[in-house]
Amino acid sequence: MAATTAPPRSRPHRRLRGAVLGVVTWLVGLVFVLPVLWMALTSFHSEADAATNPPSVAAALTLEGYREFFGLTGGATPWPALLNSLTASLVSTLLTLLLALPAAYALSIRPVKKWTDVLFFFLSTKMLPLVAALLPIYLFAKNAGLLDNIWTLVVLYTSMNLPIAVWMMQSFLSEVPVAIVEAAQLDGARLPTVLGRVIAPIALPGIAATALICFIFSWNELMFARVLTGVVAETAPVFLTTFITSQGLFLAKVCAASLVISLPVLAAGFAAQDKLVQGLSLGAVK
Repeated sequence: MAATTAPPRSRPHRRLRGAVLGVVTWLVGLVFVLPVLWMALTSFHSEADAATNPPSVAAALTLEGYREFFGLTGGATPWPALLNSLTASLVSTLLTLLLALPAAYALSIRPVKKWTDVLFFFLSTKMLPLVAALLPIYLFAKNAGLLDNIWTLVVLYTSMNLPIAVWMMQSFLSEVPVAIVEAAQLDGARLPTVLGRVIAPIALPGIAATALICFIFSWNELMFARVLTGVVAETAPVFLTTFITSQGLFLAKVCAASLVISLPVLAAGFAAQDKLVQGLSLGAVK
């Protein structure tokens, strides 16, 4: 008896399924975007309108929250904190990439013995609760006279992001054809040349994705910055916490500050979105 095959699905059925999936996707996206849109709208309200319950959606718009955040009404200015965050994030991300690229090269293209154990050790360091290392790091920075120093955060962020950067870049570099590397070495190229002129251009999407993630982690870090900094090296997230005072929570001002502080990360993600998608999907399709 010949086996019967199931009839192919009709085209209207496939269209209906695609439409339903599209609607569900838009709804899920709206759920994630709605809080950000609500924060943006609240930032343009006055403190009185932002504090109403239920919130007033159609309240008059004002730039009062942004004026207070930027110190135009006589308060503290956020520019030193923003500059500190930018310095710590950019420099630590650059150092992380410079250290992670040769390490990932050794673990992928020129694998060392028990390289899987090495990768697991790198990943296991991210499982350590940050609060467990807070007191030893604070005591070391205090005894070394490195409290309230932006370069302390640079070194700390580099060490924190290095394991995940090596892990990510190892998976990206493992997709680089070994024959290209061997051809460059036969032509007399040394390791720095191979990394800079052969490996880096091929693995650029993966490097961009790694850099973006390291930048986001560094920019958003709060706990160590809160404990190890004071006035000179204060970062943007620490500056944001100063709006919660004994007088209460100034909601419009906090929303304005949160939106401004989030802009560098959003701008970096938007500028590198194509590289991010390529990097995170590298090697997913053979």
